[in-house]
Amino acid sequence: MLTKFAIDCILRPQHNTRVFTHFTDDPIEAEEFLMHLLLSRARIKEIRHDGAVLTGHQFDRMLKIAAERIGSAMLRESLTLDASEVKDRFGFAA
Repeated sequence: MLTKFAIDCILRPQHNTRVFTHFTDDPIEAEEFLMHLLLSRARIKEIRHDGAVLTGHQFDRMLKIAAERIGSAMLRESLTLDASEVKDRFGFAA
């Protein structure tokens, strides 16, 4: 049985080219892993869902959600706002 999500990445692209793959069945964990990759400036090579490679809009949508969650968390922490204030002021989901 295939795992639901597989994310291929290069963790330290400035130092190596080894591709690692993270497998998960949980979409929230996949988003959190993408958030971690974005914050650590890792190179995201490919995202697969049920064995099919996500391209174009689907790939971009997963990364956009991860980036919005990072931005929302940073604003909440830096400005000491709650999630509803961040949504009202900046439009990021809670």
